[in-house]
Amino acid sequence: MHRPQRGDVMVFKYPKDPSTNYIKRVVGLPGDVVTYINKHLIINGQEVPTVRDGNFGDVDQPLTYATFNHYTEKLGTHLHEMITLDGQVPVFLAEVRDFPFRSACVYGDEGFTCKVPQGQYFMMGDNRDRSSDSRYWGFVPDENIVGKAVLVWMNFQDLHRIGRSIP
Repeated sequence: MHRPQRGDVMVFKYPKDPSTNYIKRVVGLPGDVVTYINKHLIINGQEVPTVRDGNFGDVDQPLTYATFNHYTEKLGTHLHEMITLDGQVPVFLAEVRDFPFRSACVYGDEGFTCKVPQGQYFMMGDNRDRSSDSRYWGFVPDENIVGKAVLVWMNFQDLHRIGRSIP
């Protein structure tokens, strides 16, 4: 099987319920130090390159219009799109759960720092401010990895994406 590399989009068994498959981008590899401060991703002391591509408006919640910031981010060899939302904190501290190796992470108002344990991965969604990911439920063990995602199979909100490759 393909060993996850930084920037890969992987399908994995959700650590809190292994009967459920999740799909997220690999941000941290075993041994990495992942820091997310004021919405800047830093891996092993190096800020991940991002280029702001503008913004767009959309309905975020019923009857609420929001402005999203659009970026191109480079993780490993992967260039991909990433969005954030103005006015959102980097991590909702009240939503952080207890998880294995939780002591490897330090959380604060500006974000967090986690040292990824051996045999584990740190996953984040590309919609950073609306993603349920490793910030909240912890690391993904190697044995939970199902495989690399290569194309969009279904997307009923954006039908033109069906069949497109995943960067």
